[in-house]
Amino acid sequence: MLPHGCISHFDTGGFYTGHFHPVLIFESFITMSAIRRVAILFAGGPAPAANAVISSAAFSLINAGIEVIGIKHGYSNLIDFDPSKPLEEGKHYIKFTLETLEFMRTEPGIRIGTARSNPGKVVTSPADLHDAEKTAPLRRAYNALRSLNVDALMSIGGDDTLKTANKMKMFQDTLPASEKRMPVIHLPKTIDNDYCGIDFTFGYFSSAETLAGEIRNLNRDAAAGQAYFVCEAMGRSAGWLAYGAAIAGDACMVLSVEDIVGPLKNTETVTQPDGSTKTRTVMNIDAVIEKMVAMMVAREKIGRNYGVIVIAEGLAEYLPMSHIQGVARDDHGHMAISSVDIGKTIAKYLAEAYKAKTGKTRKINGLQMGYESRCCVPTAFDVMLGSQIGVGAYRALIEQKLNGVMVSVGGQFDVSFVPFETLVDPNTLVTKVRFIETSSDFHRLARLLEQPT
Repeated sequence: MLPHGCISHFDTGGFYTGHFHPVLIFESFITMSAIRRVAILFAGGPAPAANAVISSAAFSLINAGIEVIGIKHGYSNLIDFDPSKPLEEGKHYIKFTLETLEFMRTEPGIRIGTARSNPGKVVTSPADLHDAEKTAPLRRAYNALRSLNVDALMSIGGDDTLKTANKMKMFQDTLPASEKRMPVIHLPKTIDNDYCGIDFTFGYFSSAETLAGEIRNLNRDAAAGQAYFVCEAMGRSAGWLAYGAAIAGDACMVLSVEDIVGPLKNTETVTQPDGSTKTRTVMNIDAVIEKMVAMMVAREKIGRNYGVIVIAEGLAEYLPMSHIQGVARDDHGHMAISSVDIGKTIAKYLAEAYKAKTGKTRKINGLQMGYESRCCVPTAFDVMLGSQIGVGAYRALIEQKLNGVMVSVGGQFDVSFVPFETLVDPNTLVTKVRFIETSSDFHRLARLLEQPT
């Protein structure tokens, strides 16, 4: 079954489970599969253990006598493909060999790079897949891969990349029978850990540990200067990274989008460009700040005049429109959260409210954390998880001959394959976010470790 909290109206069930020993031990053999060349593509934000995933998938395929190429920088070199300008090895893609894979599994960074280019940007419904203009970028990406004699695509990325993988598959389903279909296997990636269909995504624990280390350092700095830090952690849609880093880093409070309920929640009416109006959920900033001030006062009673507060960057989406009007958005419609700098905004309000409440001043600094965690050296857990996901992609594509599935790992690193249709809404073609459930023991853990208010 899907991880708790991911069941929705578009779930149809249907994992395929294939259990195997997680250690990478293979005997070389030549596959009888029709698949002779596979492309691996990484898109979206970086994540620790990316190279563990890529190299393990490539290693498995090469040992089976299959050529593997790595598409450089996501879809950026495919989306505007022009047959008169062929893709060049070294510039647009690389060929993997057993020699090039040596030591790669534990290497930080992303050997093939990444990008946020989105060939399925304007395809928002199944009907759009029959619109030649809207599917033109998908067609160019397909043609680019076929120009390299690619027989199958392994896509690594977050939920936006999963949506694109699904659209690549669905687009091919509309092609004439005479045109080749390339199976698409997706491998889930996000340091935000907000993915349905898998319990933990590779890179999450490495990133949480990196940020936790920063929080521990900031705690010492705060204690020395009797000050506070408000740290903005990555996590656009859910608070997994903020919570994990706060718990491991001994922060005194953590808040994320899941916490904008009850007295911390407000609504506002927004006028659309066409003149219509809509109601959106916003945070009650006064209530949020009051909660933080109460925590600070409670800590002072036990002699702790310092601390680190962690907030998830996704709270920027819950600011009133007056704070975020005009902020740029990317190809996936995501706001440029880093330009909002919500940590500094909250720190400013908190300093003012604390003085108004106590008559005293206290230094409160706002800062952003996150980019430094995306390409850190991966932990052993993430290397093992990433390796299993990579090998799982090989098993899905070659051993099970599947198409349109996401690789999942759970339990004792057991592999299963989740059909796209259980993860993507068939009408809107969007995915479901996996939030921290406020009734869960994980959420309760953070509450129990905070200073009572």
